[in-house]
Amino acid sequence: PPSPLVPSASTTATTTLFTMKIAALLSLLASATAFAPTSQPAARSTELSAWKDETVTGITAPVGFFDPLGLSAGKSDEIMQYYRESELKHGRVAMAACLGWYVTASGVHPAFDSKLSSNPLEAAQQLPFVGWLQFFLGCGAVEWLSEQIKKRPGYVPGDVLGAAYWVDNSDEGWVDYQNKEINNGRLAMLAIVGMYYQTVATGNYGDMIFKH
Repeated sequence: PPSPLVPSASTTATTTLFTMKIAALLSLLASATAFAPTSQPAARSTELSAWKDETVTGITAPVGFFDPLGLSAGKSDEIMQYYRESELKHGRVAMAACLGWYVTASGVHPAFDSKLSSNPLEAAQQLPFVGWLQFFLGCGAVEWLSEQIKKRPGYVPGDVLGAAYWVDNSDEGWVDYQNKEINNGRLAMLAIVGMYYQTVATGNYGDMIFKH
């Protein structure tokens, strides 16, 4: 008979699933706390109105200027530009994450002799130290380069490739491209959270829409 002091495989799996659920909940709570609105002087409300009047990207139909939590209330132009750059960065990362998630879930992962799981969360746990080291060094290099690019004159938030030197927002095609990137990034941020929760809660890490 199995020893009562040695946890069974089912107990270990249940404990792991519970831990992942707690981690997901804590992550959501931390995000909500970080972006909790604070009181700001009423005098800055005119600055926000001016920023919205001058901004032609990210304010799209059907919702227009979408800020249900009032995070932009009383914020200066500098803060709003910082928010826009953060939104672009997180959206780009989320789009890459969604693509990587489904590539892994489809069984395509040639690195490390294809020994990693097709479950993205399990694959992350199986990734050896050298893989994580490459990941953090790569992200650090991109962040350092972005900070250097910000120092150049005429920098536009999020424009790390310098497109603003050749085209501006008077070009409707360029504005349309930026709006598509922002909206796809917003969708991707919601999608990657949904995929993560689906995997933690149900164990199904692949496409559920066409599964049946």
